Amino acid sequence: MSWLRVNNLPPHWPEGVARHILDRVDSTNAEAFRLAPSLSGPAWIMARRQEAGRGRRGRAWTDPAGNFAATLVMRPTGGAADSARLSFVAALAVHDALHSLCGPSLNLSLKWPNDVLLNGGKLSGILLESSGAGGQVATLAIGIGINLAQAPEATEVEPHALRPVSLAGETGLRIAPDDLLDALAASFDHWQRQMQTYGFEPIRNAWLARAARLGETITARMGTTEATGRFEGIDQTGALILTTPRGRQSIPAADIHFGG
Repeated sequence: MSWLRVNNLPPHWPEGVARHILDRVDSTNAEAFRLAPSLSGPAWIMARRQEAGRGRRGRAWTDPAGNFAATLVMRPTGGAADSARLSFVAALAVHDALHSLCGPSLNLSLKWPNDVLLNGGKLSGILLESSGAGGQVATLAIGIGINLAQAPEATEVEPHALRPVSLAGETGLRIAPDDLLDALAASFDHWQRQMQTYGFEPIRNAWLARAARLGETITARMGTTEATGRFEGIDQTGALILTTPRGRQSIPAADIHFGG
């Protein structure tokens, strides 16, 4: 059983956002839904050790000590499509928070829809989960895992997946999860305010400026079908745009593999 500690907020912490630090938990997303009914506003929930983390499509997320595991839980405005676009806000926030702590020379890029890459390997994954009814999202949990200290072995990930990497393993740099949480919360707040004020376009443009393999050939796998083509960008819904031999395609959900 985990036990909860609410820390004093850092000087530049976003106003109106709570900050919870747990020593141990099964999943920060699961804890987010357990806490949601008692929250008066958005909250970041970070665990020093997460024992049953999960990624997209129910895949396990390995989380050894020293890595980063946190969830932002909120009651978003708008419908499910608006909430889904917050995955791009989260990816930008991770990218920019790491740059703020490690410097601009860190070789980061973004893989659609919301992975963060370091030196071409997977450093971070983001998982959005929600509850609600009638097309409205009552509670949204944005789970973020970052390999700060260690990465899984290549044999622990699915075939053809990008190699997992860690910040320490690739660069020798070490960041405390608490420091990253502070930078991440500030960066997410910045990009979320941009979207609230100006819509998705500035988020789309910023994401494309950081995108991996833009203009190159990639493969999108959707269950039992796949499409290979030139990665042209993303549209106003966040869907992937591919130019294939069959023409231009807009793909709302897929697993992306680099190369032909």
